[in-house]
Amino acid sequence: MSDTDDLTPAETRVWRAFPRGGSVDFRADGDEAPEPGDAWGAERTVRASVLRALLLRAPQEEGEIAALKITGARITGVLDLKYATVDAPVRLSHCHFDNAPDLYGARLRQLNLTRSLLPGMTAATLRVDGVLRMTDCRVRGPVRLGGAQISGAVFLERARFTAPDDSEPVLQLNQASIGDDLWAPEMRAHGQVRLTGAMVTGRINLQDAEFDRPGGTALDAQNLQVGGHVRARCLRARGRVELRGSRIAGRLDLLHAHLSHPGDTALRASSSVIGELWLRGGPRVRGALNLRRSQIEILTLEPEMLPDQVHLGNLTYTVLAPHEPAERRLPMLERDGDRYEPYGYEQLTAAYRHVGDDDAARLVQLAKQRRRRATLTWYGKLWGYVQDAAVGYGFRPLRAALWLLSLMTVGSIAYGMEHPRPVKADEAPEFNPVFYTLDLLLPVIGFDQETAFAPESWYQWLSYGLILTGWILATTIVAGVTRTVSRQ
Repeated sequence: MSDTDDLTPAETRVWRAFPRGGSVDFRADGDEAPEPGDAWGAERTVRASVLRALLLRAPQEEGEIAALKITGARITGVLDLKYATVDAPVRLSHCHFDNAPDLYGARLRQLNLTRSLLPGMTAATLRVDGVLRMTDCRVRGPVRLGGAQISGAVFLERARFTAPDDSEPVLQLNQASIGDDLWAPEMRAHGQVRLTGAMVTGRINLQDAEFDRPGGTALDAQNLQVGGHVRARCLRARGRVELRGSRIAGRLDLLHAHLSHPGDTALRASSSVIGELWLRGGPRVRGALNLRRSQIEILTLEPEMLPDQVHLGNLTYTVLAPHEPAERRLPMLERDGDRYEPYGYEQLTAAYRHVGDDDAARLVQLAKQRRRRATLTWYGKLWGYVQDAAVGYGFRPLRAALWLLSLMTVGSIAYGMEHPRPVKADEAPEFNPVFYTLDLLLPVIGFDQETAFAPESWYQWLSYGLILTGWILATTIVAGVTRTVSRQ
């Protein structure tokens, strides 16, 4: 005897409503929650085997559109639709499932489980020609949707996903293909959510969502592809957010986000291509930020949100916002460990030049030379200190004028008080302490003063010092000018 030969009154209501697409509502209260469903009696209990028979072989009525629409029922047994093709839309809202449905490889027109309670769901490689809706669902076991193909949108807003252990993700959408949006604001996941290799044609909305897996990866979205924006404002993640290799055509919006994975990486979006990345307005990231090798058109980073470790090696961006003084941006380049990464300085320089802030660009280049100096040998460091003090590696040219003016003043006063004796009294020009000092300082220009007069005692040592200082200044100026010109 089959299950359809002894239908209960509740099952009979469902069986009769199906061919006409009628709704059957078993709720006593319109806002009744499904959590106490295991205590519901036979008057609102439907066997999963009856639903399976109904969906696969129930007769159709001419001129009617069949649909399974049940609200507030307790569904006992396993709803087994493995590899089944169901032409009718399925809506099982506010229902209490005693067992996890098995939809592996099934093809459905539409599936709506709004506000239902499930112990899990197996639906890998599921195909839905319309919308998959799990709004306000409470799921207490893993939801396996890997490889699913959803032609429409997926709705997970305010859904709650938990699992009795941490052996597998609570929600698996890896390699899934979604033809519209993935809508999940205020979703809560206590365990890992896996979106690796998923393709979302539209947008992803994770505003106010919560991913909780301390000490592990909370959101694994490696190689994620999104055709629109990812809105993750006010997102809270305890555990790593993994976006390595992702492709997001629009904006990755992490305004006011709380990212926490102390002692490890909190956000990794390395080797990614992203239109815009917004990371501002929230508390400081707890854990490392990794954006290595990524390409981002507009990068919005608030200095206050950046953690102690920021990995930006080979990161490429065009615009860096908001516009901040170079002194507030440079620390993030110094948080990438002890390794010297010149590319980061070049990118920051290019970003300042892109908005016409040449002063900030020069300051970044000066910081780059100072960071590079730490990697040189002792004599390279010594020469670097000389260049820095003299002309700021060519990015502080006014320093040379100040040095020259100061030395000229010292020499002019000294030689003005004690004129050096002429080498040939009858041929010597009139002595001028200013031009005599300039003759000593400037190795190229001559005023015929240096060769005509010979200082004695400590004045002679002063002349040696001025000549040596002049050569050092000239060399550093040439090196600095050459470096500056080459940058432009």
